[in-house]
Amino acid sequence: MAGDHMIIIGFRGTEPVRIRDWLSDVTTPPWPGPAETGYVHYGFGEALDPVFPSVRDSLAELRHQEHTVWFIGHSLGGALAMLAGCRMYVEEPRLRADGVYTFGQPRTCDRLLAAACNKGFKDRLYRFVNNNDIVPQVPPEPAYTHVEALRYIDSTGKVHNSTPRFSTLTDRFRGMTADMFAPTSDGVRDHSIKKYIDHLGTQPRLINTGRDPLAAARALGRSACRSYVHPLPHSTEGDGP
Repeated sequence: MAGDHMIIIGFRGTEPVRIRDWLSDVTTPPWPGPAETGYVHYGFGEALDPVFPSVRDSLAELRHQEHTVWFIGHSLGGALAMLAGCRMYVEEPRLRADGVYTFGQPRTCDRLLAAACNKGFKDRLYRFVNNNDIVPQVPPEPAYTHVEALRYIDSTGKVHNSTPRFSTLTDRFRGMTADMFAPTSDGVRDHSIKKYIDHLGTQPRLINTGRDPLAAARALGRSACRSYVHPLPHSTEGDGP
């Protein structure tokens, strides 16, 4: 999706149950990371590889000096958004994204590639996790890990830049028991992109150095509901309308 001043490249997700089954298969061999840096889950590499050339070529054609570029994704699409941004940074630095926003992203890569992403994007990478969202908890550690820049949404809908372990466990228990009739379904409910947008819509604006990450997240999250470049393999359903 391209406008006069902004280009958004989005990747769609899939249903939480499918994600859990797919990513819990530890027998799948890894896929080499961008520029042979570390490795990623095979499914992510397989999904991104055939579409990346068209994403790169379209971006080269559409981007002008006044454009900012954002990679976004929800669910498994969040993993692809992160990987696409990292690969673009490594292979085509002139097309490097201004930021990467993910919502409910699963663990995507090993620690080596995660460190490279953290270094390359620094404060331009935002990974939102809504309370007990089940998807960020797979695939299992230590084979796969998350990038930094976590933005944790607690059980009341407030966004935190850091999450002390004890208070996070307490908050997740609070969220799990909010619905006493279906406590185990909280991880699926919290994965909905609409939940992310609703929570981000209640946050006050952050005023700092001209950058408002929560305002950007609200806008980009809405885009994640309706604009995608590629459905993941073996998936025909998205979480958005």
